[in-house]
Amino acid sequence: MSFLPPGPRAAPPPTESTRDRIQTEAARLFLASGYHGVSMREVAEAVGVTKPALYHHYADKEALFLAMLDGALATLARLVEHAGQGREIGAQLRTLIADLLATAPEQRAGLQLASELRHVSPERRAAFETEYRRVWMGGLTALIEQAAQRGELRRDLSPAVLTRALLALTYPLVSGPPVPDPRATAEALLSIYLDGAASARE
Repeated sequence: MSFLPPGPRAAPPPTESTRDRIQTEAARLFLASGYHGVSMREVAEAVGVTKPALYHHYADKEALFLAMLDGALATLARLVEHAGQGREIGAQLRTLIADLLATAPEQRAGLQLASELRHVSPERRAAFETEYRRVWMGGLTALIEQAAQRGELRRDLSPAVLTRALLALTYPLVSGPPVPDPRATAEALLSIYLDGAASARE
C-alpha cells in the first residue's frame, strides 16, 4: 500500500488487492481532508466498491485509519531490519538514512496521518502508540545499544537518549518541505551525530 496520491484513475494492476486499493484511496482522502473530513461512503466511491463491501474489509473508519498507520509502521520496521544488516553503527545509520530519504514522501504522509491519531478512541490510540514505541523506537534503541556494547558509541548517555538525539537530528529529512540537497544534508547531520556520539578514542 502506498501513501502517495495516485495519478489519473486507471484500472488497478492485476496484483493489487482490494484492501490495497482501499488503503491507497483512503490515504489520499485523509491526507487531503483530514480524519473528520472523510466518510466511508467517499472511500467506497473512490475505490469503486459498495459500502457493504468496504465494511467487509474494515469494521469502521477507525479500523481503516489504523490499518494505514500499521502499514506505515511495517515500513519503518523494514527500515530498521535493513539497517541492522550492517556490521557497525556508521554503516547501519547510513543505510537507515538512505532508506528514509528514498521513502521520504511516504514518511511525510505517514507523519501527517499520525497527527490525526487524536481523533481515534483512546484505547486504539494507546495500542498503536505502544506498538510504535516497540517497533520503531525500540528497534532503533536496540541498534544503538548494541553499538555501545561494541564500544562504538559513548556510554555516558543511555541508548534511549542517543536514539532520541538521532531522531531529532534526522527529523528534518522527512518532515516539512524537502531540503535542497537531501543527501548532503543527511551526511552532514549524520556526521554531527557520530562525531558527538562516538566513544572517546585515545
